[in-house]
Amino acid sequence: MGQNLFQLVRTGLLAFTVAAASGAWAKPAEVSLDQLEPTRQHRQTLLIISKVMEKYHYRDVKLDDSLSSEIFDRYLESLDPNKSFFTQQDINEFNFHRTTLDSDIVNGRLEPAFVIFKRFRQRVVERVDYAVELLKQNQFDFTREESYRFDREEAPWAEDEKAAQDLWRRRVKNDILALPLADKEEDKIAETLEKRYLNIKRRTRQLESEDVFQVFVNAYTLSVEPHTAYMSPARSENFDISMRLSLQGIGAVLRSDNEYTVIQKTIPGGPAAKSGQVRAGDRIVGVAQADGEMEDIVGWRLQDVVEKIRGEKGTLVRLSIIPKSAGASGQSKEISIVRDKIKLEDQAAKKEIIEDLPGLQGMRFGVIDIPAFYRDFRGQVEGNRDFRSTTRDVRNLLSELEQEKVDGIIIDLRQNGGGSLTEATELTGLFIKEGPVVQVRDSRGKIDIERDLDPELVYSGPLVVLVDRNSASASEIFAGAIQDYDRGLVIGEPTFGKGTVQTLVELGQFARGDEDLGRLRLTIAQFFRVQGASTQHRGVTPDLVFPTAETAQDFGERALDNALPWASIQPVKHDRFGMGEMAALKDRSYSRIADDPGFEFLLNQEKAIREIQDREVVSLLESERRADWETRENNQLDRRNKLRAYRGLEPVSELENEDEEQESPNEDEKDAEGVNRIMQEEAAKILADYIKQQRPVTAQAAPL
Repeated sequence: MGQNLFQLVRTGLLAFTVAAASGAWAKPAEVSLDQLEPTRQHRQTLLIISKVMEKYHYRDVKLDDSLSSEIFDRYLESLDPNKSFFTQQDINEFNFHRTTLDSDIVNGRLEPAFVIFKRFRQRVVERVDYAVELLKQNQFDFTREESYRFDREEAPWAEDEKAAQDLWRRRVKNDILALPLADKEEDKIAETLEKRYLNIKRRTRQLESEDVFQVFVNAYTLSVEPHTAYMSPARSENFDISMRLSLQGIGAVLRSDNEYTVIQKTIPGGPAAKSGQVRAGDRIVGVAQADGEMEDIVGWRLQDVVEKIRGEKGTLVRLSIIPKSAGASGQSKEISIVRDKIKLEDQAAKKEIIEDLPGLQGMRFGVIDIPAFYRDFRGQVEGNRDFRSTTRDVRNLLSELEQEKVDGIIIDLRQNGGGSLTEATELTGLFIKEGPVVQVRDSRGKIDIERDLDPELVYSGPLVVLVDRNSASASEIFAGAIQDYDRGLVIGEPTFGKGTVQTLVELGQFARGDEDLGRLRLTIAQFFRVQGASTQHRGVTPDLVFPTAETAQDFGERALDNALPWASIQPVKHDRFGMGEMAALKDRSYSRIADDPGFEFLLNQEKAIREIQDREVVSLLESERRADWETRENNQLDRRNKLRAYRGLEPVSELENEDEEQESPNEDEKDAEGVNRIMQEEAAKILADYIKQQRPVTAQAAPL
């Protein structure tokens, strides 16, 4: 089996991306407590998973008391991530299982996991009933100085029932305060919150034994490594459907964060990205269809939200969103998006030319934006000689740009989350004659080298690769190879650090008969650059790092629990083009950036977001809460108008300032385009400096 797993990597599929949620699929009826018991199939599946993990996972981790303790904590965290339901008394009672889950797993015992879940369900019912009663009593004093800790991830559990009730009293008070700030009509606040709380209770009561099993197994797999996860048969089927339908909708990847649905990223070319109104980190708190009623979705399971947002091409969905920059107590805004099918043309590489810009010294540069490393595998298998691929498209764009006589090329890989390993290898081959591109080491220690075998050098001119914290996987392979060959300058932020390879394992193949036991997404290999360093954890550090990187230190793979560490192996022989002296380029760039209004905007925006993210406590004093919100909104508006002035645009009087009758693009779209250009333009100026630095100085004739 090990060989078959590893061979899947060579087909060109770099990795699957599965949006994992702590909940499960919607069920029409509630499940009684006596129905929540592990089945024979669950025990069989657990035994198979433990053996597959032990034999084939890339990381050699022993299932012992230490790992058992981590699984115990992660299981509790999966059920109650914000420590809102269990008490410390509950945890003390469960602590007996802390060091016994390892032996439970290897023996297929699941009773402890179900006992803990049943207590969790009991606590959810109690907390919700108490919250609803508080709403009915409506005896809150918003002139009293007290606070609410909304981020309880690092907080202790409530000591006892009395402490838990005080926590929920503050939570309800906070929720009431937050809704008026979001312009909710006061007479509907209690109704909205009661529905929200009762939904939490109802959806918890709908969870079945299959859901409990999946949450527990993923507490096990995620305690080993963050990209290994179990999908039940039902979830596997939905995963297949979502893969087929993934390009129709609003074009956004969602994840669960406590009781909120958070936008993880927008898909290039999708309606959400094109709108300019949706960004990674925004929280969706409401969904409505066309002119239907806005439905509060706080506390919903991820798949339920996905099913509300997904729909047919051409239909309208309205979302109530709290922007990332607004923080936990921020004001929501309503946006409308027309669902559409994301066409390959929208995701394909595109070109433009940067010229007539101060600092370019009269030069013109071609920019090739690559949103993903795509390859039409079906067209290739069917024998279509003109099948689409990243490399083919970029080859054509390079030819067009050379005909337009550009002085250099910028490959923009920002926000590129990866894709086909084959494309990462072949794209590198456009810029080198031939040679190794990336090394892949499997769980047995066997190293395989992906090589560019085509001796043709398609483009030999000056080259810059622009990356950011979201450039991952295949993007890191390409950027790392260009850097190792000294073929071009890598500029921007340290990349994501995703340097591992996953494959899907059908667990039923290890059972007797044709039972469907679901799938395990398993980490089986690790990438290493040709110079021997891994892209895992650290990512690719640019030759010239932009100051925005300071806020990206805790982002990406390095922010994930149990991520594989950075490592290195022996380098492989490869050519070096030589890049020359970098110090002068850095000095000139940093000097420009220090006076650049665009970078000032980026840095101030990042600083504001970081301050919001670092906050764990909010005031429950209404006057203070409103003043804090107004200050934050005014600061954001001021930053936005400074950027607009720099871009030559008129200032706006408020953050939402769209004129429905104007035919020009909306303000959010213009601002998003302006922000996107800030790093591109500095990359072009750096490339101009580099070209000038490399040109030989012409000797002047001595006067007669």
